Amino acid sequence: MSGVKRIVVSGTESTGKTWLAQRLAAHFGEPWAAEHAREFWDAHGGITATDLDGLDRGQVANEEAAAAQARRVVFFDTDLITCVLWNDFLFPGKCPAWVREEADRRAKGNALYLLCDADVPFVADPQRCFPEAADRERSRRLWCEALGSRGLPVVEIRGDWAAREAAAIAAVERVLGEVES
Repeated sequence: MSGVKRIVVSGTESTGKTWLAQRLAAHFGEPWAAEHAREFWDAHGGITATDLDGLDRGQVANEEAAAAQARRVVFFDTDLITCVLWNDFLFPGKCPAWVREEADRRAKGNALYLLCDADVPFVADPQRCFPEAADRERSRRLWCEALGSRGLPVVEIRGDWAAREAAAIAAVERVLGEVES
């Protein structure tokens, strides 16, 4: 639906992206799109390089399905930029070319990126790779660079859970024109 603002909750692992996307969707009464790679991993017990094309297509499908239900805003728990970063990290040289091109194209249509800082406790699960503080900081910088180098609109989200939610709500309200900047 044209005019729907697309908001991406982005950042490295274990920074509360899913939680925040769900909270924002509930607060604004709008849909959110889950991270397809997490759904796939949970269903198949892992990911291989041969899964990347389908995974990334699944991410786009999740986003488009949620956007089709939105009235004014939709929230994405990650996007193709994150898919590119993880593809390159986990499977160097295997990221499908179309994903890089589509990531850049789609990113330009997103109204805002909420970049979650790694300043919350790491919660381990089988999908996560970076429990150490230095690795989390390196990952955080990688996401900052990926968004910054594209000149995308970014609001950094940090602090405890209440502060994260409040900052994200305020940023979305500004995008929607519900409060003055």
